[in-house]
Amino acid sequence: MFDALLLGLAAQSSLLIAGLVACWFKIPTRVVGVLGGFGSGALIAAVSFDLMGEAAELDNTQLAFWMLGGAAVFIAGDYVVERRFGSEGQGGAMGIVVGSVVDGVPESIIFGIQVATGYPISISFLGSVWVSNIPQSIAPSADLAAGGWNWRRLGALWGGVVAACGVASALGYLVADNVSVADGDVMAALASGGILAMLTTSLMPFSTERGGSLAGAATVVGFCLSFAAT
Repeated sequence: MFDALLLGLAAQSSLLIAGLVACWFKIPTRVVGVLGGFGSGALIAAVSFDLMGEAAELDNTQLAFWMLGGAAVFIAGDYVVERRFGSEGQGGAMGIVVGSVVDGVPESIIFGIQVATGYPISISFLGSVWVSNIPQSIAPSADLAAGGWNWRRLGALWGGVVAACGVASALGYLVADNVSVADGDVMAALASGGILAMLTTSLMPFSTERGGSLAGAATVVGFCLSFAAT
């Protein structure tokens, strides 16, 4: 279980690292947009070539059900954020943070299940998660820092997300170790739905607003590099 906990923390650690970098260093708006576009492309590739493969045992109806469930979780969380912060500025940034949770927790549960069952950890998937987290964290953190958030507040925010993912990985291990039929199919479908909803609602509009057409080009680059790593 300790190995699963460490794997979950390590896989999502780039959220905290990148979030603090955005607080300590002034990152140009266009660069933030380009990084967001790159992360979008990497996440699309992760859904297409890793998570969909992980969910292959589900039939089409089950896959659609759980993907819609993941989208619903994100939409509900995004609604709460919008009511609290609004839809622009900090609200848009916090929507991406919600997406990181909806994305990261199921991914981490998958990692824990894989450790418990002895399933080979996909290095390309692990790398895609770690790398795509960088722009996914930098993009909202830059806006939050500009809105007055200091490094302690940002560190607490992203540290909490990373800790939740580590705990989720450990829980995934415990479930798989005690329930013989446990696998990552449902979690992969949930994560996929949440990611796609987050991309459409938050990260891609956020990136285009700040990076313009360069964000679109960066999306293609992120997709191609993530695909090449599979």
